[in-house]
Amino acid sequence: MPFDGITVNSLVEEFEQTILGGRIEKIHQPEKDEIILNIRKNKTNYKLLISANSTYPKIHLSQNQKPNPQNAPAFCMLLRKHLAGSRIIDIKQPSLERIIEITLSCIDEMGYNVERTLIIEIMGRYSNIILIDSGTTVIIDSIKKVSSNMSSIRIIMPGLKYIYPPSGNKKDPLSVDQEKFLSSLQSVPRSIKAYKYLVNEFFGISPIVAQEICFRAGIEADIDIKGINVNEAKNLYNQFSLLIEMVQKKIYTPNMVSDNQKKIDFSPIELTIYKEYQFIKKSSISDIIEEFYFEKDLQNRIKQKTSDLSKVLKTRLERCEKKLNILENELAEAKNSDYYKLCADIIMANLYNLHKGQQKVMLQNIYSSDEEMMEIALDPTLTPSDNAQKYYKQYNKLKAAKKIIKEQIEQVLDEIVYLESIQDSLGKSLNEHEINEIRQELVQEGYIKSKKENKKGLKASQKPSKPMHFISSSGFDIYVGKNNTQNDYLTLKFAASNDLWFHTKDIPGSHVILRTGGRVPDEIDLIEAANLAAYFSKGKLSSNVPVDYTQKKNVKKPSGAKPGRVIYERYKTIYITPNEELVNNMYKGSGI
Repeated sequence: MPFDGITVNSLVEEFEQTILGGRIEKIHQPEKDEIILNIRKNKTNYKLLISANSTYPKIHLSQNQKPNPQNAPAFCMLLRKHLAGSRIIDIKQPSLERIIEITLSCIDEMGYNVERTLIIEIMGRYSNIILIDSGTTVIIDSIKKVSSNMSSIRIIMPGLKYIYPPSGNKKDPLSVDQEKFLSSLQSVPRSIKAYKYLVNEFFGISPIVAQEICFRAGIEADIDIKGINVNEAKNLYNQFSLLIEMVQKKIYTPNMVSDNQKKIDFSPIELTIYKEYQFIKKSSISDIIEEFYFEKDLQNRIKQKTSDLSKVLKTRLERCEKKLNILENELAEAKNSDYYKLCADIIMANLYNLHKGQQKVMLQNIYSSDEEMMEIALDPTLTPSDNAQKYYKQYNKLKAAKKIIKEQIEQVLDEIVYLESIQDSLGKSLNEHEINEIRQELVQEGYIKSKKENKKGLKASQKPSKPMHFISSSGFDIYVGKNNTQNDYLTLKFAASNDLWFHTKDIPGSHVILRTGGRVPDEIDLIEAANLAAYFSKGKLSSNVPVDYTQKKNVKKPSGAKPGRVIYERYKTIYITPNEELVNNMYKGSGI
């Protein structure tokens, strides 16, 4: 479910029990729209993650580590200036709005005690993180600035007074009694579904919570609100009222709904509408939110950071496919070269019967035993002999072209495999460093232009990223490359000659190294390593994926081959249907 007012309310209640009264020790900004506050209270450290991401905005206490940029962004530096060392003295939510206000006691540049308020607005693409002066409500800065050109309703710029987002004339659900509720129902001006009425009439109520209220009241969520009777209206209010009472009393049961394959929804209240699904309950709403959004947010971040590379790869692949189609048509034409030689031979055998000015002739095929007749086109401006020479030239030209075209087709096919391997690597890259390695590879291969790096960035001196590490059932270390830089390192530098090398057959994917250490792996170890090769390949969602394996000494890199490209011999093949659960159980992290 999206962040609604009830979720925000449950978070505020959790924050009051954990970080209220704590001091902000460190401030980081790992993403352009995300900050992390390191807070210490009663000898306990907390990390408060606040994201104004347009797709997955959120706020929660976090356990995960995120790499920080070498140079802190401007908004991060401003927060450090104003909030470093400050103490959290208040955390509140205006009614059931999707807003959290964190008030902090700070020391200004002159050494005076002042109060600042960090306002977090969790509102989809309008989400924002805004720092204001508590006394004057003047905006000091925000992670997203909104100018008059961007919005005529609400401007968010330093120096302006902070105003709350417009509520759209929605009612406060915390102050609605039965009379007001039923009166509002009777005055609905138009037909609208019952659950949408609740969403549109009261702020802080998300569609799924509105559907839950209808479900508990025994009313179809999609029914026309104008068509319900008095008893149904009262039942709807009763369930609405009970839910609001739970919110006011802070009675929450943080849970996540799953179907064993994917996470479907989460809520601080029990969603009985999902009674046929599995419920995962935890004591902390932050833990629920982090688990629910972790993979979604990670994939969204990767997509954002790799969008330019994905576009380049897509364009290049389309060009390669187009070029391949042209070359295959040319090859089909070149395969007809023998026809031109045949025409030339027949003309030469019949010179005495031909004369200049003829446009076509019917002649016997001199190589046919059944006296087959052939129609041959002639150039009337040429002599019969010159026509024969013209056909011989076309034959020789196509004969030579056939060899060149075949070589060009092999080059194009090789490039397609390479580009698809880069696409596969982008899907496995989990951090900016790994993405930058792919970007640098594409620069070196001439697919994209190099960007001038800030000298202080020292990106060239960064250590190579580390491959994934797994352990088999028998205790063998298995390493999986996530990009061609890691693949080449694993295969060409890291692996010993008797280690086993795995790769999907004719499918872009990771190089997988099973370290034998002088031992002989059993069949289960081989299957587990092959499963990793199949899972971390373009065939991840397929069944019976062919995986070749051989000793590393049988794997060579041809001179001039593109990154990640090798040849191998004396191999065996295992057919594997990728098993994600097995991959997760074997995973031990990144590193060598």
